[in-house]
Amino acid sequence: MVKGKMTLLWFQTGSCGGDTMALLSADRPSFSDLLTEYSIELLWQPSLSIQNVHSLNDLIEDIINGTQRLDILCIEGSIITAPNGTGMFDTFQRKAKKEWVSLLADKARYVVAMGTCAAFGGVHAAPPNPSDCMGLQMDKESPGGLLPPEWRSGAGFPVINVAGCPVHPNTMTKTLAMIASGMILQLDELNRPKEFFSTLVHQGCTRNEYHEYDVEESEFGTNGCMFFNLGCKGPYTQATCNTDLWNGRSSKTRAGVPCFGCTSPAFPEDEGLFQTEKLGPIPSKLPVGVERANYIAYKNLAKAAAPERVKKRKMEP
Repeated sequence: MVKGKMTLLWFQTGSCGGDTMALLSADRPSFSDLLTEYSIELLWQPSLSIQNVHSLNDLIEDIINGTQRLDILCIEGSIITAPNGTGMFDTFQRKAKKEWVSLLADKARYVVAMGTCAAFGGVHAAPPNPSDCMGLQMDKESPGGLLPPEWRSGAGFPVINVAGCPVHPNTMTKTLAMIASGMILQLDELNRPKEFFSTLVHQGCTRNEYHEYDVEESEFGTNGCMFFNLGCKGPYTQATCNTDLWNGRSSKTRAGVPCFGCTSPAFPEDEGLFQTEKLGPIPSKLPVGVERANYIAYKNLAKAAAPERVKKRKMEP
């Protein structure tokens, strides 16, 4: 243990490694800069540590018995509780990983759920959920997962939910940098850092003008809005995908793919990813701030006011 540095242990559960893969693309700061410039000592990361698994076992034992300090515990992947609540479908050293996570969480100053699976259950918790998966401190939208709603870490925080499937790489490193810098994280109602989950994917989308003028698309490969028919959840999903572009270049909607709402606790919803569920002609879920009673009138006015270039799907140079 290096004096003056915050220690970090990254533990994988629920057969997930997507957030680790995304982490390698972080550039503000990069993961290596995070360790060198923000005084973080990496105790273990399954894909980046060179020690063998026996070293991890010894490390965990030292943390549990109090001879090794643990400042930041990052959990990647959903918490598997099957069969019959034992968690033995997902084990480490012949013990359920959910048991290891509980023991480590009680020793950590901060616990960070890296990814929607760790935060809310995610893909693994989707129906029929044969592994009885859940999040660290939430079960989809409901408070309480592996840890009860009232649980708090050594620093007095609930589990910090850094949601995404995977999480935007810079959201991961920036969150850890803020913790290491001693900044007080402001969390939203889902315990996600407000710094990264208070804007919509819709903001910054290059198809915004088509959305505002109700220029709808019913097939891919065109420039119009994908919200009305093609399943895009950008107008009500909080994430930085269009304000902090992936790899500094693009995002799903800029590449012509609808937002799947992967930072939301209900992801993945029990519906098609490429179709918009509707109640009659109206999408069942409307953009933030839009009232259902006024929706049809708004649509008709917007369509009538659309400029010719928008109707013809001509993107601005």
